[in-house]
Amino acid sequence: MRTCLVVDDSSIVRKVARRILEDMDFVVDEAEDGQEAYDKCRANMPDSILLDWQMPIKSGLDFLRELRGYEGGELPKVVFCTTENDVGHIAMALKLGANEYILKPFDRDILESKFLGLWA
Repeated sequence: MRTCLVVDDSSIVRKVARRILEDMDFVVDEAEDGQEAYDKCRANMPDSILLDWQMPIKSGLDFLRELRGYEGGELPKVVFCTTENDVGHIAMALKLGANEYILKPFDRDILESKFLGLWA
């Protein structure tokens, strides 16, 4: 089974994403900020990460920058999840190593299409 780390400061977003991803047969773990996510990745690197943009302690961009610089950190598929629909923000996330992005609010169809596309 593939694993996914859901990183978002909103417990509601984490809960919704967890339900959808578990229905897709992912084993899901959660982190509420970028620092917690980085610590979890160092302990056990997931196959994929659903990553929020704006979080306390460490932003999604800062986390992504550190993750991609860490040994083995190039492996997870990262789907950036943001309320920012600015093309510059999206381009920055992709430049730093995000594989895909989705805009909030997302639904089951959007999340499934992005994650299934990564593993096609």
